[in-house]
Formats: sequence, C-alpha cells, structure tokens
Amino acid sequence: MTATEPRSATAPPRRTRRAARRPGAGARLLGVVAGLVLLGAAVGVQSMDMAEGELSDPITYTGAKGENVDAQRFTVRLDSFSAARSVQTSTATLGTDNLFLIVNASAKSSRKPYHLGQPVLVTADGKRFDATDRIDRSLTLANTWVQPDIWVSGRFFFEVPASVLAGAGVVFGLPPAAGPVEPYQPEVEVDLGLDEEGARKLAASPQDVFSTVRK
Repeated sequence: MTATEPRSATAPPRRTRRAARRPGAGARLLGVVAGLVLLGAAVGVQSMDMAEGELSDPITYTGAKGENVDAQRFTVRLDSFSAARSVQTSTATLGTDNLFLIVNASAKSSRKPYHLGQPVLVTADGKRFDATDRIDRSLTLANTWVQPDIWVSGRFFFEVPASVLAGAGVVFGLPPAAGPVEPYQPEVEVDLGLDEEGARKLAASPQDVFSTVRK
C-alpha cells in the first residue's frame, strides 16, 4: 500500500495583471463633446448677462426733420409736426390737459414689407413718452404697410406736457415681436429741432381741434 502525500488544502491565489488601456476614439469623442458642452454653457451664461444690455440694444440711426434717415431695413423721414388742444376722430373729440403733438412722417422699406411700431418721444433729459393709445392705431402710419422703394405717409400722435418739447426727438422702429428679442434691431431717432423759444411758440399757439376725419 503506497501512501500519498496530502495536497495542500489552499492553493496560492493567482495574481493577474491587466495592461492599462489607452483611451480609444469613443472616449476621445466624449471628451470633445463634453468640452463643447461646457463652452456652450459658458457662452449661454455670458449671453444671459448681455440680454438686458448690449445684446438687446438697438442700432440707432439719427437725423433731423426733413431728412431721409436710412436704417438699412427701412428709411424714415419726419416731414412736419404740429400741436393741438384736441383731436377729432369719426367717433369722438378727445381733449387733453396737456398737448397733442401730431407728427407727420413718411417711410419706405428696403427689401420686404414692414409695419412700423408706434414711436416714442424722447426728451432732452431722457424721459420717454409712448405715442398715445387714446387714438386708434388705424389712424396712424403704424397701420400702413411700408413697402420696398414706395414712400407712404401718415401720422403719429403724442399726448405730452408742453415743458418736455424743447430738445425732444422722436424714435421710430419696428413693432415688438413675440418670442426672443432680436439683437441689434434698427431704429431711427429724429431731432425735432426745438429749442426753448421754438417750444414755447409751438405750445402757445396750438390748433383748437385737429381732425382725422377725411372730408
């Protein structure tokens, strides 16, 4: 009978070594994508910071009464202006404790039709007055399509204190659009050319009634 030596109950653990894998094309692509995402996020944050500032600021083209002011998409000319104590429409006569400033303007577009928005009167000290909403838009130039190379004319109406007329100007632009604000929209600012004396004369001799009714 031959005796055999007993086998060890526990075998020594096997040690394996895996070679370090170099990143393949997929991993490199993921790294590039991650970098682009981070860059896009940084640009987005920067754009958000600008949204209330430079990004939404218009490009302003300036001129004087009687000049054709070209804003690239459209051209505007402020032809004349006058003052009135009241404005007569087909349905009512509207009075005011201030003055109605009636602005006569002409416009044309460059490549496609536009509607102009209601303008803003800007005073010498930076106050802003919207065109009055007491007079229906259908009676203003904002209701007319501004066509390429065809001049159209119409009026805008402001209701303002006489004290703001000296040094004031009128800003014409496109109407506000729904959705994100388009950066650098064009606008035209026209100086009325009124000094203190001119403003006093205009305020001292307004028309009693300015009629919008066609006869």
